[in-house]
Formats: sequence, structure tokens, C-alpha cells
Amino acid sequence: MRAVFGLVLIVGVALAGGAVMMAKNYISAYQNELARERANRGEVIPTTDVFVANSQLKYGERLTKDLVRKVRWPSESIPEGAFTSLEALFPPANPGDLRVVLRTMEKDEALLAAKLTNPGQDAGITSQLRRGMRAFAISVDVSSGVSGFLRPGDHVDVYWTGSVQHGANRGGQEITRLIEPSIELIAVDQSASSEINGATIARTVTVAVQPEQVAALAQAQTTGRLSLSLVGAGDDTVASVVEVNQRSLLGLGEQLAPAPVEQKRVCTIRTRRGAEVVEIPIPCTN
Repeated sequence: MRAVFGLVLIVGVALAGGAVMMAKNYISAYQNELARERANRGEVIPTTDVFVANSQLKYGERLTKDLVRKVRWPSESIPEGAFTSLEALFPPANPGDLRVVLRTMEKDEALLAAKLTNPGQDAGITSQLRRGMRAFAISVDVSSGVSGFLRPGDHVDVYWTGSVQHGANRGGQEITRLIEPSIELIAVDQSASSEINGATIARTVTVAVQPEQVAALAQAQTTGRLSLSLVGAGDDTVASVVEVNQRSLLGLGEQLAPAPVEQKRVCTIRTRRGAEVVEIPIPCTN
């Protein structure tokens, strides 16, 4: 009896040991497979070092090394103009020449070349002018300046209102015409920062235009009144020719010139009666 009990005990211990080994092998295989899957997942999405803001950066703030940090960024979705090396962001040739923030950036936002000046450059409007562009100031008031809701970076349509002379008519006809569609504002009064709280009644706005547009705007500002119309964010439509005068505004149509009145033709013949010359009417012939 004791022999049977001992045999059963040995068989039970052997089976329990086998079960433990099988469970251990299963858990080990599962962990290895999980680690392999994680490793494969990391290889599927390659990453690149990109520098981001450590905290909120505001317009005019000088960028130092303690304000940025390096993060891993998916290589296929790196924003255009992002900095991938510390040497590109802070050139070692002139360590004292720092970049200046042109647009507000939030914490963990990627640093972009379009939102920073070149090393050692101030955050003036000259840094915001692209090649071939010029800055031109337009005088505005509460009515022509969209009630003070303009911000640097906005786009506006420029309308001209003035009198157009037709021939000998010196008074001319007053019209309003769209002369420059969707031009960019780079400054409002003396501020080039988009961080303007509330509505501000500006006296001048500065736009970025080409030299030919500068000449057109200067002529328009001298000969009439300019009004601005704010273009919606993301609106990429191209405005066509727009012109309104008083008659079209009131739906009166074009004013037609009076038809010339045909004068009755009178034919005469001259005859002399002594010292007197007399004209006698006669029927006209072709």
C-alpha cells in the first residue's frame, strides 16, 4: 500500500513539474513574441530629431538654447522648415547672433524657419518681406479700416472710390472699383505682431506688394479714397473685376446720350436786285 502511495505521489509531482515547465515555456514564448512585435513596430515608423519649443514663445522674444528641446518626430511628417540639428538652429560661427520669434508658438510646437528671423536679424517688417516685395503704408480710419479688426498676417481687398472724367465733362462720374485683391498686411500702425488684444482703430496699415502695385496704390491714394475689405482665413478665391457707380447701385442702368436731332435742311438761291442781294428758298435736291 505504501508502495502504491509513493508511486502516485511521484507521478503527481512529475505531472505538476511538467505543467509548470509548459506554462513557463508558454509565458516565455509570449513575451518573446511581444518583444519582437514591439521591435518590428518601431522599425516600421522611422523618426528624426526635431527641435520644439519648451514653452510658449511670443513675438519679439530672442530664442536661446534653454527655450528649445529635441524630440523624436515621424520622418514622413516633418513640417517644412523644421530644424533637425542644433547647429542649424544656432550656427556656431556667430554664437551671439540669436534668432527672434516672428509669430507666437505654443509649447511642444515645432520650430519653423518661417516663424523665426535669421541669426542676428531683428523682428522688423523687413524680415517679413519676400524677395521682390515692397512695404507700402495705406492711411485708414474706423470706416475704411474694417472697424479696427485688422491684424498683421491678414489679407485684404483694396477698393478705390473717386471720380472719372469723361471727355469734356470735368465733373466726371464717381465710381468704386476693386484695384488690388487679397494683399497681405505685415503691420498695423507701428506693430508687426499679430498679438493685438481687442479692436484697435488704426491710422495706417502696411502691406507687402510688388513695385507695380506700389505705384498703383500710390496713384489711387492720391486721386481718391481707399477702403479695405477683410478676406476670410483660408479663402483662396480670386476676386474678379468689381466696379460700381451710382446708377448701377440704384439699378438705373446706363445713362444714354440724347439722340441728335436732325435739323431741317434749307436750300436757298441768291439773286441780286440792284444793289441788294436777296436769298430765295428753293426745294433741296440730292
